Amino acid sequence: MSPVPTPPPGWEQRAERALEAGRRFDRFIPGFLLDSPISRLGYAYGTAVGFLWGGLWSTGRVEKRDGLWIFRGMPSWTFARGGVCVGGCFLTGDGAVGERLIAHEGVHSRQWRRYGMLMPLLYLLAGRDPLRNRFEIEAGLEDGNYVPRRRVNRGPRPGSSP
Repeated sequence: MSPVPTPPPGWEQRAERALEAGRRFDRFIPGFLLDSPISRLGYAYGTAVGFLWGGLWSTGRVEKRDGLWIFRGMPSWTFARGGVCVGGCFLTGDGAVGERLIAHEGVHSRQWRRYGMLMPLLYLLAGRDPLRNRFEIEAGLEDGNYVPRRRVNRGPRPGSSP
């Protein structure tokens, strides 16, 4: 797994602006397309496509965790970055799939349920930069390994000198 890049200064403010812009944009999407039978149909279609794609190319273990189908051992050309969520399927290579990453991808799965087949288009419009992509920001940049995890200072460790 490649090291987590250090984000540029001011990324947190830009991320907050991207989230706010996304919320404003959602007002222009007709309500019957969001969290509706139509969006759930799009989610089901996305899941079927993800399941088919994962079934075709996965050479690793396939499992269901926290409502998300995980297809490991995918060739790198079959997914973007460290993996991709398509409907209720997470397609990835041979890297570690920890609880934080599952939580991150679970948010993407819920986004698919909310937006249905609008999700791929909206994600594309949000841009490739995860620090400005509202969907990655909502899913948690730290959990998705886009930024380093913040260290919490809990004081000196037991047995260490102050």
